[in-house]
Parts: sequence; C-alpha cells; structure tokens
Amino acid sequence: MTTAEPRWQRDLEQYLSYLCFERGYASRTLQTYRQQLSLFASNQSAQTAGTEPAEFSWHQQTETTLQTYLANGRRRGLSARSLALTVASLRGLYRYLQQQQQVSDNPAQYLTVPKPKAKLPKNLDIDALQHLLSFDSKSDVLACRDKAMLELFYSSGLRLAELVGCNINDIDWREQLIRVRGKGSKERQIPIGSVALKALQHWLSQRHLLLGDATPEADQNALFLSKQQQRISARQVRQRVEHWAKVQGLGQQLHPHMLRHSFASHVLQSSGDLRAVQDLLGHANLSTTQVYTHLDFQHLAAVYDNAHPRARKKT
Repeated sequence: MTTAEPRWQRDLEQYLSYLCFERGYASRTLQTYRQQLSLFASNQSAQTAGTEPAEFSWHQQTETTLQTYLANGRRRGLSARSLALTVASLRGLYRYLQQQQQVSDNPAQYLTVPKPKAKLPKNLDIDALQHLLSFDSKSDVLACRDKAMLELFYSSGLRLAELVGCNINDIDWREQLIRVRGKGSKERQIPIGSVALKALQHWLSQRHLLLGDATPEADQNALFLSKQQQRISARQVRQRVEHWAKVQGLGQQLHPHMLRHSFASHVLQSSGDLRAVQDLLGHANLSTTQVYTHLDFQHLAAVYDNAHPRARKKT
C-alpha cells in the first residue's frame, strides 16, 4: 500500500510546474526553490511532531513562524544569500497560492533579511594584463579582431553588451572617443587609449575579410564581426576572451567583465578620482548614499589620459 503524497508537496509541485511552464524558469532555479521550500516544510513538520495536527500545511504558516525560521537560520550561521533565497522562495510560493485563492494573505510579503554583500568581480594586475595583450595580432584576422576587442575592453571599460553593440561610426577618430549605449539605452562617450586605437585601426584594415554576402544589412556597420560574417555575439566574445587567457597561460578563468573591472581599478589606483571613474563606467550613482556629481568631459579626459597605463602616448 503506497502512502499518499502530502498536500504540501502537491502544492509545491504545482507551483514549480507553474514556474516551469508558464513563467519559463530555468531548471537550476526550480531546483533551488524546491530545495529551499522542502527544507522549510521538513523543518516545520519536525517542529509540530507529536502535536495535533501533525501534518505540515502551507496554510497554517504565519509571518511569525516564518520569522522564527529565518532567525534560527541566522543562529546556525546561514549566509545572507541563503536567507535571501529562502525569503524569495517563500514569497513566490505564497503569491502563487494567493492567485489560486488557496490562502488569503502572504505571510512572507514583509519578511526582510540583510542584503547579501555584493562580490566585486576579480581584476587582473597590470603585469597580467600586459602579458594577456602581448599576443601576435598579425597572425590571422581573428587574432587581429580579438586584439582590438581586448584592448577596447581594457582601454575604455566597456560592458560586454556595449562592446557587442558598437558600430564603426561610433568611433570619433579625431577626438579619440567611442560612443556606447549603456543600460537603459543611455549613451556616453569614453576615451580610447592610444594602444587600443592602433589595434582598432589594424582590425578595421582587415575587417573586410569577415564581411561578405552572408552579412545581414543590419550588421554591415558592426564594429566586430564573427566568422559567420555577422555581428559578433556576447557568447562568442566570452569564448574568445577565455581562449586567449588559456593561450597566454594566464592560469585562471577570464571573463569580459574582469577587463572592465581591471580598467576601473587601475584608473582609480592611479588617479584616486572615484567620481571620474563612475562617469567613465556609466554608473548612475556611486552608492545609494552619495549624490551623483557630473564631471565635465575635459576633466574626465584629463583623468583618463594621466591615469590609464595604456592611454599615455609614447614620446
């Protein structure tokens, strides 16, 4: 004789099916939600063992029982990230149960936990970056293109999506600037260092080799093209960055954002001008407590020219 599935488990599986088929959640996210919610249910079932009723039910939980569970988690040393995942899982489940008219209130609605500390992306030191960028870009057209991409990443601190979206006419060769479209479609102009500028000029002299009949009209002006004669994708850029980290014997995984963070770290170390770096990176606010101060572009350019290790012109 088989034991009937507990009601709480049926509710959980229905919720996960909803997230999967109607909301399109990734399997990894679904697995995390299942683990967090099952752990909560098991814990609460153990708390009610020997009392009436013994079977756990989502409907019996209150904001107090949820807060007690989180407090116990803190005492056990659970990280802020784990607690935040628990709250997100519970809040989502009860929102779903409300929509299904199975509960009238969401006991998780006002739960709060300390925000997880944001992990700063790792950056490379200047010696490691110089070594990474020292490969021969004259060997083939892909190496030529990749050298220009890597130099531009480090020279100007671009986000991956910004680099992929760059067009040829975004470069102001006279002023040595590049126009990028950042988050929220906000445009900004960023200086290009002399080394990166030279790498871009070399790449553009070879770009026609990746331009052909297969190139869509929308990609004709793309700054960087793939072997498929189309605008290079974010995934392809990540693969090429990882490729050169391996070829150059960097001894660690390298992601495009690490080049952006290295740019910010190195300029900040040299200049000490936090607000200038903020503008160069395209951040709306330095922090939630700091009033944003816009610096005029001449000052930004001066900070950049004096501080960036690959911006200084050779004499």
